[in-house]
Amino acid sequence: MFLVLRDRTYRHLFAAQAIALVGTGLATVALSLLAYDMAGAGASAVLGTALAIKMIAYVGIAPVIGAYADRLPRRTLLVATDLIRGGVALALPFVTEVWQVYVLIFLLQSASAAFTPTFQATIPEVLPAERDYTRALSLSRLAYDLESLFSPVLAAGLLALITYNWLFFGTVLGFLASAALVVSVVLPKPAPGQRSGGAFAKATYGTRLFGTTPQLRSLLALNMVIAAAGAMVIVNTVVLVRDHLDRAAGDVSLAFGAFGAGSMAVALLLPRVLERISDRTVMLFGALVLLAVLAALTLGLALGAMTWASLLIAWAVLGAASSAVLTPTGSLIRRSVRSADLPAAFAAQFSLSHAAWLLTYPLAGWLAAEAGMTAAAGALTAIAFVAAAAAWALWPAKTTATPAPLAESTSHLTQEDTALAA
Repeated sequence: MFLVLRDRTYRHLFAAQAIALVGTGLATVALSLLAYDMAGAGASAVLGTALAIKMIAYVGIAPVIGAYADRLPRRTLLVATDLIRGGVALALPFVTEVWQVYVLIFLLQSASAAFTPTFQATIPEVLPAERDYTRALSLSRLAYDLESLFSPVLAAGLLALITYNWLFFGTVLGFLASAALVVSVVLPKPAPGQRSGGAFAKATYGTRLFGTTPQLRSLLALNMVIAAAGAMVIVNTVVLVRDHLDRAAGDVSLAFGAFGAGSMAVALLLPRVLERISDRTVMLFGALVLLAVLAALTLGLALGAMTWASLLIAWAVLGAASSAVLTPTGSLIRRSVRSADLPAAFAAQFSLSHAAWLLTYPLAGWLAAEAGMTAAAGALTAIAFVAAAAAWALWPAKTTATPAPLAESTSHLTQEDTALAA
């Protein structure tokens, strides 16, 4: 897996990603505690709304960036978004009202909506060999997992010495370091797009690719399963730990760390597993595990049987299953579309996956605040069940991912344009 780090360009990009992720992880812990200070037991509602605003930015901005990614200088775009995110993180410690959190979250996540799909579309051009790209995907997943594990532990240690507001300054440093590393390399120019039509047609091109490709349609349903499980973890961990289990603030970090540890373990194993087992089998099995854990969590909450140990185990398994679904996603998209369509496809995945979070984030937060944690877990379990069933039905067992023979000369797509060889 680590052989791909011999490539200097990828090595710097990976370091930029990893450092920015650590900073973002510190901000996640700090934002949870900031919301708890402002709203107490209503923190789930505040976080749910803030994260819904984040999803609105992702859903609305990512497709537009994807449509014009082949015309924008990537290095300039990546550095500019890092600087914007750093500036917003610098302002977060000084907020005094909930509405100020909402405004700053929108600005920060708008920049992220431009950064992430552009970064994702650059990697397969830096590492064109399939084997190298698969390793890079696993390494990227590992970076997310290490962040989920390392950032909460780092935050827990820092919280013993400083107040949580100072964690936001760690986020600022992360984004500045990321920008410096991106500046240090020369990125390949994006493949010229051949899409015609107006702005709307270009912005929705990637979405239409998903609509006409069997396994990408299934991926849309898998995104919903991930969002249902992830919303329970991200939105409600602070309330579960502080109120339901009456644990200290530092244990919020440990709970997030358990999720990251499970995800990291699977990310380390997957490269070899995917050489023997198909993406379909791994991803659909991961979805079933997510559903099973959500159902068990709902039952435990209903019976009042949840303990600190059971929460850590549940979060670790949810992290592992999430990694099983998420890690092969980039490779699946890469094998399903042309190289010239990668920016649009990754932007579509970024936008469509976060549209699922747009539903589950506020649902998890507001249901937990108004109807109780059991109701929130039950609703998310129901969503995961429907989505997992749809994912199995939409992805035929004999379908294989091969580059789609797109040759679009108009702004319209047909089924024949994007059919995959079976």
